[in-house]
Amino acid sequence: YFARYPGVKAYMDRTREQAREQGFVETVFGRRLYLPDIRSRNRALQQYAERSAINAPMQGTAADLIKLAMIAVDEWCARTGQGRAQLLMQVHDELVLEVGESHVAEVTAAVRHCMLTAGDDALTVPLRVEIGTGRNWDEAH
Repeated sequence: YFARYPGVKAYMDRTREQAREQGFVETVFGRRLYLPDIRSRNRALQQYAERSAINAPMQGTAADLIKLAMIAVDEWCARTGQGRAQLLMQVHDELVLEVGESHVAEVTAAVRHCMLTAGDDALTVPLRVEIGTGRNWDEAH
């Protein structure tokens, strides 16, 4: 695996070293996860902290992105008035909205835009958004 994807190994090594030096890792947006056990003498605690150090920047950045998208979508819903759409909930990397049938196309375009631009200030790669519709969450998938 690492022979085929050497960048992954380099990322993992660099992230573990940074965590040991600084005692924390950060998301792309600057949110920190402190790892007090990264220098632990207890090898199991240290290894857990290392795994967390590798995972947290990616998972945390994904969490930051969906939160920013959720705020943008909610603000759009508030600006456009009642009856078009209401943000109901977030599930992992999904936003669930209730939308009046006559507004599905308009809301879909707006939600796509809000989600695609959520990380514009911090990301150098484009985001991908998939949108499903249906009478319930199951149908939307």
